[in-house]
Amino acid sequence: MVEKLPALLDEIRACRLCEDQLPLGANPVLRATESARLLIVGQAPGTKVHASGIPWNDPSGDRLRTWLAIDRDTFYDESRIAIIPMGFCYPGRGKGGDLPPRPECAATWHQRLMAQLPNLQLSLLVGQYAQRHYLPHWYGSITENVRHYRDALPAGYFPLPHPSPRNTLWLRRRPWFEEEVVPELQHHVKKILKV
Repeated sequence: MVEKLPALLDEIRACRLCEDQLPLGANPVLRATESARLLIVGQAPGTKVHASGIPWNDPSGDRLRTWLAIDRDTFYDESRIAIIPMGFCYPGRGKGGDLPPRPECAATWHQRLMAQLPNLQLSLLVGQYAQRHYLPHWYGSITENVRHYRDALPAGYFPLPHPSPRNTLWLRRRPWFEEEVVPELQHHVKKILKV
């Protein structure tokens, strides 16, 4: 039997695989349709996204949309953009911020999801967890992955730092990211989404 994306999404949204490890319970947040041409692979929902069920519905999402040079309507157009984090549920809080995404999500669901997205032209790998999972080559740090983003383009990937306000210092110390990388990112996104 051939798997269909809507049924798979229903199965994922009903997932309770690691619910006993989640402080706010399970609430898988993701969006995808077979027609999507751009994929955003982030880390895991924060508390605001957990509460709203809308991915990137927070200051990190505002910054990401600025980097992409697209508005909210375009960003949430599932026919063009799929949003699949490494962990689908809020993982809880640690010493330096949110805990890492639960590993069960990627191991259980990502391969099946990717098989249902035949029209993807580019996957944005936001943060270290997505980059460690998907990049063909890890350069040793987020900074070096992002600096070598062109190396990942032939495989269909574009590594990005996390747009969290916590990363403002990282951005300030690396002006080349917004001066050189962001315009390239916008060029690719505009071409793929035809905006």
